[in-house]
Amino acid sequence: MNKFFGPLDPQGCVPPQQQTRVAAFLISAHGALARQFAFALPPKLQFAWQTELNAQVYHEAEIVSLLLRATSWVPDFALGWLAMSWETAWLPQAPEDIPDQPLALAVGLATLAHGIHAGIRPAALLPMEANANDPFVMALRRIEFESGRLLQAQILFLKGPELLPHRDAVTAALERRHVEIRRLWADTLEGVGMTVYKS
Repeated sequence: MNKFFGPLDPQGCVPPQQQTRVAAFLISAHGALARQFAFALPPKLQFAWQTELNAQVYHEAEIVSLLLRATSWVPDFALGWLAMSWETAWLPQAPEDIPDQPLALAVGLATLAHGIHAGIRPAALLPMEANANDPFVMALRRIEFESGRLLQAQILFLKGPELLPHRDAVTAALERRHVEIRRLWADTLEGVGMTVYKS
């Protein structure tokens, strides 16, 4: 098992099998966020956080589009079963301790987004010798940059004044999502000969 992508080819590119599995996982995760953000948007924006929600729809769609074009795709027969397990994991999980259903759904979506943006750091797995001009390498670095920026929006919402009465429920939901996403990510990497910390 390796801690980084590789072994790289002579041009410093990530092996296509690793590219395919990792890109499929990221497309599933960010595609789910794009769909859920879009469905969560009201017909008319009334609050500042809804404006940010609108922007996040397009950022997530951009990440999916980037990966579709930057990845060197090869057949991966495990993807059918894996995609089903990933898509199930992204289903909405509204905290039961928050009685306001729309607010609970928004918290569930924010904890999912926080877990994906904070818990999945694909660029950190690139070895130093990776080709900086390779489209896949550039895509992973771009995704990590965007994730860091989008993470701020989730933090502002989850720590916002409207959730102060529900702090314990929010914290518990966030911890559950992080554990689940870290395990999925670790399992995905193990499937292509890599290992990361799994809690």
